[in-house]
Amino acid sequence: MRKNLMPKLRLTMVTAATLALASCGSNSSDSSQAANNDTTATATATETTLAAVETKEPNTSYQPSFAGQTRIAGIKSTTAYEGKVLSSDLKNPWGITSLPDGRLLITQKSGAMRIASATGELSDSISGIPRVDAQGQGGLLGVRVDPNFAQNRMVYWVFAEPRPDGNLTAVAKGKLSADEKKIEGAKVIYRATPAYKGKLHYGGRIVFDKDGNLFVSTGERSDTVTRPQAQHLNSGLGKVVRITKEGKPVAGNPFEGKSEARPELYSYGHRNVQGLAFHPQTGDLWENEFGPRGGDELNRIEAGKNYGWPTITYGIEYAGGKVGEGIQQKDGMEQPVYYWDPSISPSGMTFYSGDAIPEWKNNLFIGSLSGMHIARLVIENNKVVGEERLLVEENQRFRDVTQGTDGALYAITDQGRLYRIFTKVQ
Repeated sequence: MRKNLMPKLRLTMVTAATLALASCGSNSSDSSQAANNDTTATATATETTLAAVETKEPNTSYQPSFAGQTRIAGIKSTTAYEGKVLSSDLKNPWGITSLPDGRLLITQKSGAMRIASATGELSDSISGIPRVDAQGQGGLLGVRVDPNFAQNRMVYWVFAEPRPDGNLTAVAKGKLSADEKKIEGAKVIYRATPAYKGKLHYGGRIVFDKDGNLFVSTGERSDTVTRPQAQHLNSGLGKVVRITKEGKPVAGNPFEGKSEARPELYSYGHRNVQGLAFHPQTGDLWENEFGPRGGDELNRIEAGKNYGWPTITYGIEYAGGKVGEGIQQKDGMEQPVYYWDPSISPSGMTFYSGDAIPEWKNNLFIGSLSGMHIARLVIENNKVVGEERLLVEENQRFRDVTQGTDGALYAITDQGRLYRIFTKVQ
């Protein structure tokens, strides 16, 4: 096992997180809604120093490029928190976002949207959504509501769209009807071409910036024949794009006016971006993306930068061989701020900006699929200085996490659960 290069972080921390389940089982069908509504995971605190939270052998022998790039010292929240299951009746939820009134809008992979109340009651499926290709990793993906939703009721989402020559990552918008039963006037505003006959790596996250423009992530579609397009500026695959609400390139994008590049591109060299979030203090855009076997990444996105895939990576092929030349650094390509080896399969993420849990302020929370936890990262001066794993004993694949209007975190899992994560009621 490679030696941990990071110094231990000495903070006031929790020695143990006591996770108590009132009913067990990792699938929503294992127990009734009533039982799951009583399910609460809690944590309490004392003082200690923790080693890195990752204890498994790495998939590779690659060494980090700088201290703190992986396997940073562990931390534990000193605030007593609880993770309460509000519902177990979702079907493969994928994206979650807050509505202005405190309720939550949730996408389900098969093509449905539903609204959840603050106590977990679910609406019927919302109709009027264009057909999705839900094979493999496709389906109805990330979702956000317009910053002026209270006035215009507009919803924006990403999905795997079936096309005559395959499928692709698309962005659509439509108006939520007054009775909340359907999306009115749904239309596709952007397509990440070319289409491809595959069922993997669509990206699919979407966020609004402070100017009301959209950042959207796409995948490079996984296969070796499409993978190189992450480096091609004339392709929409393996990119972060910045578009207007009408799907047009934003004026001032980094490749504007370059004939060999698409004007909507903001950054490139990505594998499969599964998390996008703006830092609440700096305003910087951050993303996470799946590595292959090992090499999951956290990046701070800057306009026009190349993030390296598939030329450089800290991961290896699933079969065990090198990716390309097996190199981790190259001039003109950005290093990840942080990476995980072995993979945790990072997914949706959010920065915490609330005041209810002060020690979480400006921390990044990332849903983990294969890792089956929510990762809390403390970031200082654009470096990760501490990592904590929340709700580990829930044994859930955490697909997305968002902050609610009440200052709590809300998370959804592949097994169909909706969690509220907040201070423990004494």
